[in-house]
Amino acid sequence: MSASTTPSSRPSVTEREARAVAEAAREQHWRKPSFAKELFLGRFRLDLIHPHPVPEEEAVQRGEQFLAKLRDFVETKVDGALIEREARIPDEVIDGLKELGAFGMKIGTKYGGLGLGQVYYNKALALAGSASPAIGVLLSAHQSIGVPQPLKLFGTEEQRERFLPRCARTDISAFLLTEPDVGSDPARLATTAVPDGDEYVLDGVKLWTTNGVVADLLVVMARVPRSEGHRGGITAFVVETNSPGVTVENRNAFMGLRGIENGVTRFHQVRVPAAHRVGEEGQGLKIALTTLNTGRLSLPASCVAAGKWCLKIAREWSAAREQWGKPVAHHEAVGSKISFIAATTFALEAVTDLASQMADEDRNDIRIEGALAKLYASEMAWTMADELVQIRGGRGFETAESLRARGERGVPAEQLLRDLRINRIFEGSTEIMHLLIAREAVDAHLSVAGDLIDPEKSLGDKAKAGANAGAFYAKWLPKLVAGPGQLPTSFAGFKHGVDLSGHLRFVERTSRKLARSTFYAMSRWQGRMESKQGFLGRIVDIGAELFAMSAACVRAEHLRARGENGREAYQLADVFCRQARIRIDELFTRLWTNTDDLDRTVVKGVLSGTYAWLEQGIVDPSTDGPWIADAAPGPSQRENVHRPIR
Repeated sequence: MSASTTPSSRPSVTEREARAVAEAAREQHWRKPSFAKELFLGRFRLDLIHPHPVPEEEAVQRGEQFLAKLRDFVETKVDGALIEREARIPDEVIDGLKELGAFGMKIGTKYGGLGLGQVYYNKALALAGSASPAIGVLLSAHQSIGVPQPLKLFGTEEQRERFLPRCARTDISAFLLTEPDVGSDPARLATTAVPDGDEYVLDGVKLWTTNGVVADLLVVMARVPRSEGHRGGITAFVVETNSPGVTVENRNAFMGLRGIENGVTRFHQVRVPAAHRVGEEGQGLKIALTTLNTGRLSLPASCVAAGKWCLKIAREWSAAREQWGKPVAHHEAVGSKISFIAATTFALEAVTDLASQMADEDRNDIRIEGALAKLYASEMAWTMADELVQIRGGRGFETAESLRARGERGVPAEQLLRDLRINRIFEGSTEIMHLLIAREAVDAHLSVAGDLIDPEKSLGDKAKAGANAGAFYAKWLPKLVAGPGQLPTSFAGFKHGVDLSGHLRFVERTSRKLARSTFYAMSRWQGRMESKQGFLGRIVDIGAELFAMSAACVRAEHLRARGENGREAYQLADVFCRQARIRIDELFTRLWTNTDDLDRTVVKGVLSGTYAWLEQGIVDPSTDGPWIADAAPGPSQRENVHRPIR
């Protein structure tokens, strides 16, 4: 096919075709055990996470040495207020991070990197991000989803030797999937990569390219047309940003994370060697999803850092600020917020460290654990930051610069709220994460009964599926009736002053209740189950709470056994579990008592204009323009704002 072939227009796909693309990209088999998968099936496999896994001593020494250097750097060389004010990380700060090796934390020593595992990589991101969230995003986008991770998992040795040393020390990388009209539905991807001899020719536009403005190397997802000798499909490529035809057309500005280099990148007739293709044609989405299995863990790390800072500020401010004769911390309305922040920070660190160590050991499949960690941490961190703003009152709404200008401590609480908001959207919005996790959680059911609820399957296929489902459920359902959660002596090893054993018994009982609820819903709605997104979201949220409770108890016992604040850890785990149990009870109630059906009716009315009268009495400050910018392929008409840092 000639390189001059006009790129195809954006694919028009049905809902079923879009689901088929996503389904083909996900990992189809479970080759290793998964604690969270078992949890959703009503099987509480505590043995998969307890005793708490720990890194090897050599990894600890290497990690701690780097953290010490990084702490000195961010304390002496990073001015977070300056980055927020100027909306840019100074070049000298980025150069200093390169010299430290911070861009090669996860890259093996063979290729010039530091060779840190996920545990210490996350600790480093949390530390750097606490100095400036923009720095945390810069480092994470480069290593968690940028060039290094896809090459580590799917690249050839030649590709690793060519690109990884550059990523470890000199080059910044970015990941380009999203387009102006394509977010979580990649089946409609419009960027094309047309084969031409031993090259591909890229055309298209990518949006929200974090690091894209300053990146030297890009991982680009593009659609290869099917042709003779080419299976086609969405495919991953490593692209040099200085290639002819690559134009960074805009540096985007956001509510928070003002220092990040996020832009719009256009490709026009960009030639990419076939040797720069990562994996096979059609493997692009699989590469992206597999990369995100561990890549998503960088977001919980930033959320842990946010929780720790919220706790510090809440403690210091609430002890100093007095109202009605005593510090505000001693008023129950404020004290309950402080307790929530402390307990939740402990739990988020437990979830993040556990999932990270499991990723390093590679004994378990953590695709659900990583997704749950991202989902849960992003939601809870936002709530903690909101509570901190409330504790600070008017000062929480005031900017740090304004506070400093009138002689008070410059506490950027409102900035934290703005910076954290994107985590509920980054790398899979909360709504998409609910659906992704729900799909994995019901995988065992669909594998045996999927054909039963598929309207396109034949009667013969349905009959066979019915037989398989009958055999599976005949063995599985009886096991959901009783378990160790009903025995008062179960998990006695978690009773040391404070008794956590009852919480673990609750997790075991509730996991079975969760599995029964899922089975009942599948029996009730069958093929319509996938449209019950409210129900599925609550099922996932219950599972997330149970995972967090399990991680908190295991971490408390781990710290106690090591003589590291065990008594206090048990107290925090106990409070967190009690708070989580209240949330779980509410979620179970809302499984069956909700306004989901009424909500759908109202939505139809809103979209049809039935309630347009309710919008009267305002002016709309929005400017004119299309809802979605034109992303038609072709040469760029704008100045290239690419800004490589050397």
